[in-house]
Amino acid sequence: MSHHPANHPTSAYIALGAGHYQSSELTRGPWHPDHQHAGPPVALVCRAVEAAAQEHGLTHIARLTANLLRPVPICELQIEVKPVYVGRNAAHFAVQLTANGKEVGVFTALAQRESEFVVPDGLPGHPLPTVPVSPDDAKPVNFPFAGRHVGYSDLMETRTARGHIFGGPCAIWFRMRHPLVEGETPSAYQRVAVAADSGNGISAVLDYERYSFVNTDLTINLLRHPQGEWICLDARTYLGANGCGLAESTLFDAHGLIGRATQSLVVRAR
Repeated sequence: MSHHPANHPTSAYIALGAGHYQSSELTRGPWHPDHQHAGPPVALVCRAVEAAAQEHGLTHIARLTANLLRPVPICELQIEVKPVYVGRNAAHFAVQLTANGKEVGVFTALAQRESEFVVPDGLPGHPLPTVPVSPDDAKPVNFPFAGRHVGYSDLMETRTARGHIFGGPCAIWFRMRHPLVEGETPSAYQRVAVAADSGNGISAVLDYERYSFVNTDLTINLLRHPQGEWICLDARTYLGANGCGLAESTLFDAHGLIGRATQSLVVRAR
């Protein structure tokens, strides 16, 4: 069990204003005690993109791609969003994530205008698939690295829908235990973003103590607005004989399929 001191952080970030955020220990990842799990900063960027898109009446975040240039330190972060193109039904954004004066991530995002559409009955492949085990019926599970330090495993609650964490292909439900930004309720998009970077972790096929399989990017594609607090990753890792790999996650909310996430992996013996 994690030791929770009296000053245990209660959110992943504190907004400092003007695109600056103070990171807490809840963002800590499994690879290095001074580095963040990529999920929280990706979600923080998602939050900034949502705000920029809302200014143009665009309410659906259809795609978010994170190019993870360097490990993100647990420190003050700065986010700058720039519109690349804004049209009637879609907008493309570029985002820069900076820590300690260094660019640690560059992002692109696509936001779309939503409109009412009735999906005709009887279409092939529809209604869309759902996860066989709902979050209410799924068994609680902990990350293998939980308890060493306060970190991502304290930020996220996890339950098993199928398979085993770190045991190959599996489906895991994720829910945030704490706000992303102090004093705010995270949006459903932020809930997806904070979980989606865990695909290569939960579906790992290599021994975590003997190998590293860090992702250098993450792309999330969403077909509709996610709903609710629980997000499921049905994840699988594929390894090449060239020290490279791909993790692929099918994403669900409690109502069914919402999209897909992919991660490019660098695979090395420790």
